[in-house]
Amino acid sequence: MIILGIDPGIVTTGFGVIRRAHGTLTYLASGTICSDSGDGLPTRLRTLFDGVAHITQTYTPDCAAIEKVFVNVNPQSTLLLGQARGALICALVNANLPVAEYTALQLKQAVVGYGRASKKQMQEMVGRLLNLKDEPNADAADALGMAICHAHSLHALTTLTGLAPQLVKR
Repeated sequence: MIILGIDPGIVTTGFGVIRRAHGTLTYLASGTICSDSGDGLPTRLRTLFDGVAHITQTYTPDCAAIEKVFVNVNPQSTLLLGQARGALICALVNANLPVAEYTALQLKQAVVGYGRASKKQMQEMVGRLLNLKDEPNADAADALGMAICHAHSLHALTTLTGLAPQLVKR
């Protein structure tokens, strides 16, 4: 199974692609999609949409995971982030991908084991979990972490689903 993780941002959106096979996670790709702050909002959203469309065509993921919006101190920043997420989710749905959403707390707990982990801790742990030579940048690390979080969640759900018939028979 190929999983695409997305760390949304209006200026810089991180992406990470991993493969989960036989309980092993393998790094495939990561990077960022950047929009030009000099462009108008519609153009920036189109850049994000097109970037994700290109990634889904290139890596043909089976599913995607994206970070949920948090409420920021600055309402304008929160609104822009929500619009970026909307464009990104539309691109994922347009590629016929099931989309899961996780909070930053869930992401950090799944990857680092601590919900208030720093960016540096996320980068280090993602690098270790995927056996990377170099640490990915912060946006790509969060996106790879999102894919890892989803891989762990899928594994847990599969395990629980496998146990369900046994529990019902009792």
